[in-house]
Amino acid sequence: MSGPSSIIICLMLSMWTVLVPASSHPQHSQCKLTQRAALCNNSNLTSVPEGLPRTTEELQLHHNLIRTLHDNSLRYPSLTTLSLACNHVELLHANAFQYCKFLTSLNLANNHLYMSYPETSNALKTLPRIKILDLSENTLDEEMAAVLLENLTSLEYLNLSGNLLRRLDETSFRDLRRVKELDLQRNLLFEIDNAFDATPGLQRLNLAFNYLPCLTDFHMTQLVVLNASHNFIEWFISRQDVNVTFQIETLDLSDNKLLFFPFLPNASRLRNLYLSHNTVSFYEHLADDAAFPNLTATITFYNLRRNNTILTATLWDDSLHGDVSSLEILDLRGNQLQYFPRGFIRQMPSLSRLRMCSNCLERLNLTSEQFSGSLCELDVSNNRLKEIAADDVTLRALGNLTDLNVSLNDLDCLSSGLLFNLPSLRSADFSYNNIGICLPEEVEAGAGVAWNATASLRRLFLKGCHLERLPRSAFSGLSLTHLELSDNPGLRGQQSIKSLSATLHHLGLGNTHVGDLDFAAFPNLKSLNISRNSIARLPASVASLDLKQLDLRDNKLSSIPSAQADKLASKLHTVFLTGNPFNCCQTEWFRTFTTTKTVHMVGQSDIECTDLYQTRSIRDYPSFFCHEETGESIFWYILLFVPVCISLVGILMIVFLTVKPKVIHKSIKKKYFKPTSY
Repeated sequence: MSGPSSIIICLMLSMWTVLVPASSHPQHSQCKLTQRAALCNNSNLTSVPEGLPRTTEELQLHHNLIRTLHDNSLRYPSLTTLSLACNHVELLHANAFQYCKFLTSLNLANNHLYMSYPETSNALKTLPRIKILDLSENTLDEEMAAVLLENLTSLEYLNLSGNLLRRLDETSFRDLRRVKELDLQRNLLFEIDNAFDATPGLQRLNLAFNYLPCLTDFHMTQLVVLNASHNFIEWFISRQDVNVTFQIETLDLSDNKLLFFPFLPNASRLRNLYLSHNTVSFYEHLADDAAFPNLTATITFYNLRRNNTILTATLWDDSLHGDVSSLEILDLRGNQLQYFPRGFIRQMPSLSRLRMCSNCLERLNLTSEQFSGSLCELDVSNNRLKEIAADDVTLRALGNLTDLNVSLNDLDCLSSGLLFNLPSLRSADFSYNNIGICLPEEVEAGAGVAWNATASLRRLFLKGCHLERLPRSAFSGLSLTHLELSDNPGLRGQQSIKSLSATLHHLGLGNTHVGDLDFAAFPNLKSLNISRNSIARLPASVASLDLKQLDLRDNKLSSIPSAQADKLASKLHTVFLTGNPFNCCQTEWFRTFTTTKTVHMVGQSDIECTDLYQTRSIRDYPSFFCHEETGESIFWYILLFVPVCISLVGILMIVFLTVKPKVIHKSIKKKYFKPTSY
């Protein structure tokens, strides 16, 4: 072998020895190393990268293409956190974690573990310190889940949401003695039979978005948070023979089919009770109704499997609601409540927030209900209230009330001292009632309410209250930051609003036929609503404000002057412009707003412009149809000019053919009728 050839072979062999190891292992150049974490997400990896530091403690492999975790895939003895979420994992070999004895957190969400779950179960059993396990969205049924969870006695958090679990029993979680939090939402659960008796340490349980018809034997005294919202629960009944204080603090039964107020534990630490969007009502008034002489008064609940009576309840006794002495938040929005039972509110001395909107209340007597002085939010909007009664002593006791919402009712008047005796009131919403504004001397005569009664008020909503006149001193002495007067068409006396010029941040004057108000008097205004006011020209004072939000919908604006548009675009964050007859050839303002990245035009695709007889989306209008100097469309002029030109050409041809037909005949004959060559 010649010298040069041997040298070339040696060089090739040396290069081979260098390149082969590099090409035989997956590259991890896609991974970002930070301290002791390797972030390899969205890297199209088909296997766990090798060559990472042996001291790696956290390995993230979200959104890759890994299907199998082999026995030697993980050679990182310091690993404590591993995430394989959103891959295509079907199988974990039995010794996949043989080098990961310190692994405490494993995320396998959104994979295909249902395909080889027995083998995967053997791999999970080799994790003696696992505390956090996420198996959500793996198409697992209850039998598969039970196999995967065998011998995982160290687990403290388990996520099985988004699977196909239908029924749970005492064998489902029998090895999870230390589990503290369990997420079972978005499954197909319709039955739970003593499934949590083997989990004495369970504190947080999520059963939301399932198909549970009832919870009638609640005896989990150690549970702190239970979310059973968005099911089909008609009854919630706690076991009444338990003498231990339940540790429950938050109970969420919203968006179910509850007919009755839940039968809560006799002794508990319940602070937050969410019952919105059910069909809860009280029925005590039916017990004495002669119209229902044969009405059943009691109902008995049985454990059908063991045929033992668990509870006999008097249906029409509204006092069956358990211990609510520590309740702070009660959410009863969207039910069918017509009244509060006697002493119902009185048993909630710690109540701070009562949300009762969208019910059927016709009367509210704050005195007889004896609301606690800790109440800071009262929302009884969208009911049928005709009266809110309270004496001065009761109102003074509500010294912590900061938010009052009585909008969307049938109120004609309020107690004369309602606002005078609420020293902490900051937000009051009386919208869509028939409550007027009056002078102090008129209050004494019972003619209305003086809104300047409480100096603490900051947000006042009077939308749709049929207001016709604002007294000049209506808001004097107030420091309002938010005033909403929209939907009071024909409102007069806007000059009274100027007393708030130093403090007002939001002003709502939509659908009030406002005309000549000088907005320059409000230097601190950040949000302005002047929609539905037939405004044909944007007031010049608007552009001088430091507005962040401007609502100009449903007016008669044909354009916005460029100077105003430039000023507004430099300040605005949100602008509403739909429902105006803009001129398609005067849209420089539109280009100003669209090119300013900080301005969001709500419903931009619905903003339309008019070109003579045609209306179209302003952003799709071809600008070359417009005359730059006059700002008018030349499209229709073109359409008119073309037929005229065609007509003139036709007439000239007819005249020419009529006057000189012989000349044309000779010309044709001379050109085409030539003698042949033969």
